[in-house]
Amino acid sequence: MFTIVISIFYIGILGILLNRLHLLSILLCLELLMVSLFIGFVIISANLANSLLLSNNLILLTLSACEASAGLSLMVALSRTHNSDLVSSINILQQ
Repeated sequence: MFTIVISIFYIGILGILLNRLHLLSILLCLELLMVSLFIGFVIISANLANSLLLSNNLILLTLSACEASAGLSLMVALSRTHNSDLVSSINILQQ
């Protein structure tokens, strides 16, 4: 079961490395990484039967929801200013 979680994590990393065209695809791959980490921590805490680890899982889930909302708001702001969500059109750091 844990090998499935590791393979989902690697699929998320591969998706980030290969699909760097749109910002939305990068954000979805980041969510896949967070979900795979959450499932992995749930499996570990269920095997250890530790209630402290279960509360940490809820904190991780809350932080991943905050990360998703912040990423989507940044994507909306960037698509309004640059008129697209292409990563190549975002040159914020260049002067």
